[in-house]
Amino acid sequence: MAKIFPFPALRYDPAKVPLAKVVTQPYDKITPEMQANYYAKSPYNLVRVILGKQEPGDSETNNVYTRAAANFQAWRAQEILTPDHAPSIYLYTQSFKVPGDNSGTILERRGFIALGQIEDYDRKVVFRHEQTLSKPKADRLNLLRATCSHFGQIFMLYSDPAGQVDGTLRQPGPPTVEVRDEYGVIHRMWKVSDPEAIARVQTLMADKKLIIADGHHRYETALKFRDEQRKGGTGDPDKPYERVMMTFVNMDSPGLVVLPTHRVVFGVENFDAADMVRKLEKYFEASHIGPSSTIESVLRELRDSGTERTALLAIASTGGFLLRARPGQQSPVLSELSERQRSLDVVQLHKLVLEETLGMSEEDIRNQTHLKYLRDFRDALNEVRQGANVAFIMNPVRMDQVREVAFAGEVLPQKSTDFYPKLLTGLTIYSLE
Repeated sequence: MAKIFPFPALRYDPAKVPLAKVVTQPYDKITPEMQANYYAKSPYNLVRVILGKQEPGDSETNNVYTRAAANFQAWRAQEILTPDHAPSIYLYTQSFKVPGDNSGTILERRGFIALGQIEDYDRKVVFRHEQTLSKPKADRLNLLRATCSHFGQIFMLYSDPAGQVDGTLRQPGPPTVEVRDEYGVIHRMWKVSDPEAIARVQTLMADKKLIIADGHHRYETALKFRDEQRKGGTGDPDKPYERVMMTFVNMDSPGLVVLPTHRVVFGVENFDAADMVRKLEKYFEASHIGPSSTIESVLRELRDSGTERTALLAIASTGGFLLRARPGQQSPVLSELSERQRSLDVVQLHKLVLEETLGMSEEDIRNQTHLKYLRDFRDALNEVRQGANVAFIMNPVRMDQVREVAFAGEVLPQKSTDFYPKLLTGLTIYSLE
């Protein structure tokens, strides 16, 4: 079902600019500080295209999108960016340490970059697991219209327990490119142009269903742009706008890591942690965390408790509690959800804690009103020390849960998954022109 295609990627010429100075993290992970650092690294850094700075006097004819297109065209004219000679797929590996893991273990995640056919969700080839928001999609659509190119890779998951695709793509010899990012992740990429290897991968992928891991907004932007381009067209499925650049990763591989995203509640007037816990005791068994407990032991208990049932760690300035779901607990706010969703820690946190107990609306949560999302639990705890109401420390969503929810046509709450590490932007570029 999944149709994949080789393409002659636009790539930075390493003889003209060091790759480490021009690639970036995905656009939605770039903070203002990172944006400034990228600008300073090189006049050819891709941030000037994917997330350019707004300037005083911006107008319809001179703005971040027109400047992105101008930069992109100039870099191509200067041959800073040049196309590969042969249509290829690109073996892509990432070597990394899991944040917070002090064991020194190095993991490797393997995937490959290729074009994927854009499919409507109702065709049940591509499945989402998160809702999207209109504002980011409008931004990405404006950039796509201006540049007619895809710069970031959409992170797609497929199932291949035997690892046949990865086995087909293993390459001897040094990589085509290698770069270390600001988080210490080593990214390596090999160009694979052999027609037989490409055909083998296409055959192996033909029966796969795909789950979007990261890039929901960019995928739906590509869908909308495709539909715009189809108006008055021939309906040719081989048109460039019918495809988008993707990185395909085997969801059954050991290098696939999903990190939790913790929640911090702040700015709620008259917040009372003890009162919150009392209200939650109809749904959760609450165990007080004593002052002698170490954070390592508490996190270990959270992880162990989460193997059997929902478990959350609530930390306020007045103390902490381990919340473990009571067997058979029911609530009207969960009644309309499937059993798959009701069993998820993040769903119970949002519905039973944030909405029912703390009185937040779905819109409050969507707009991050009084709510902050943080990857590192230490940052979450520090927010409490600085005056936030409470931090909720979570276990990660398991890959089998993501698979079940996505293939059932359902979605998780926002910020439910954090696939680590992120795919580097700028290794390959797909131009529609």
